Amino acid sequence: MTLREIKNHLNQIENLKFILPDGSQVPSHFHVTEVCKITKHFIDCGGTERFQDTINFQLWTADDVDHRLQAKKLNSIIQLSEKQLKLNEDSTIEVEYQGQTIETYGLNFNGSAFQLMPLQTDCLAKDQCGVPESKPKVKLSELQASQACCSPESGCC
Repeated sequence: MTLREIKNHLNQIENLKFILPDGSQVPSHFHVTEVCKITKHFIDCGGTERFQDTINFQLWTADDVDHRLQAKKLNSIIQLSEKQLKLNEDSTIEVEYQGQTIETYGLNFNGSAFQLMPLQTDCLAKDQCGVPESKPKVKLSELQASQACCSPESGCC
C-alpha cells in the first residue's frame, strides 16, 4: 500500500483498526510512535546499485488503555510528516510492530481495517545469479490424459 492509498482509506473510516496476520487485532489503545522515511541505498547480488524509499509506521502498545488513535488524527500526523520529511505519496508503507522481535509488515485494507501482511525476501538479480524462473505449479489431479499416452494394457510401458 502506498502513502496515497492509506490517506484515502483513512478518509473513509472513523475507527482505526490493525489486524495481525494471525487474525488477531492490535490492541485498540496502540500509538503510532514514529512515521519514518527510510531510504535504502544498496547493491543487489548482481552488482546493480539500487535505491528504495519506504515509509515506516511504528505501532506501539502501552499500558495506557484509554488511548484511542482515530483515523482523522493519524491523517494529520501523516500530513505533518509529509511536510517535514518530504514524503513521496507513491512510496510503499511498512509497519513495525512488537512481536518476539520488531516485526515488519506490509499493509493492506479490507474495507474497514488495515491488515498487516507478512513480507518476503527476494532476489532482485535472478537472471544474473542463475536462479531459474519459477515453473507454474499444477495439480496432477487436474491434468487431462493425453490421447498419445499409452494405456496400461497396451504393452508400451
